[in-house]
Amino acid sequence: MANDEKSDVDIVMERDPAPKSRAEALLFSAGLHAIRFHRAAHRLYLKRRFKTARMINYFARVMTGADIHPGAVIGKDFFIDHATGVVIGETSEIGDNVSIYQGVTLGGVSSEKKKRHPTIGNNMVIGAGATILGPITIGSNVRVGAGSVVVKSVPPNSTVVGVPAKIVQREGTTKIDLHHEELPDPVVNAFIDICHSLSEMEYRMELIEKKLGVEHKKLPLPTFSKPKSPDVSCQVEEKH
Repeated sequence: MANDEKSDVDIVMERDPAPKSRAEALLFSAGLHAIRFHRAAHRLYLKRRFKTARMINYFARVMTGADIHPGAVIGKDFFIDHATGVVIGETSEIGDNVSIYQGVTLGGVSSEKKKRHPTIGNNMVIGAGATILGPITIGSNVRVGAGSVVVKSVPPNSTVVGVPAKIVQREGTTKIDLHHEELPDPVVNAFIDICHSLSEMEYRMELIEKKLGVEHKKLPLPTFSKPKSPDVSCQVEEKH
């Protein structure tokens, strides 16, 4: 028990900069408490003491804000940062070295008594408010962006963002990377690609006009009542 306690506290101190001491992490980390309660409930669940297991689960939800079903299987080195709003369904399976943030849901899409919740691989980070639904498999070394809704299986070594979630990167890492705020935005990237394509097209048209001896004249741009936002400006360089 002492080894488990030391490991749990070490995980909190490693991944959560808020606690100023091990004692503070042990006493006031809601995510740590939620994991401890789940372990006790899961042991009882495996012994088919379902009511007692659910009683612990209910008490843990009131105390920590996290609702982790006693039937969920969770690996080692699991970390919950701010347990509030975390929901993990009965048939969920979570691998080792996984970090999740507040508001994450591992939910089901069926009322049948079968496997209906996600299987999560190793070395993962699931951003705040992300929702993963159904009996899908999320491979190891995957990052799920905050607020994403994942409804299809994700291959290992990927990054997914959006609603519904799309793969935006296929390079993974076995290192826990907590900078999920730096995940790429597929919509912005698409607009940037369009801007580059338009710039390349204009450049090619200019070359064709010069070869044909056509005088190139730029048409005046339409004026707008409101200035363009710099956030949506095309990030391309002028071609000469």
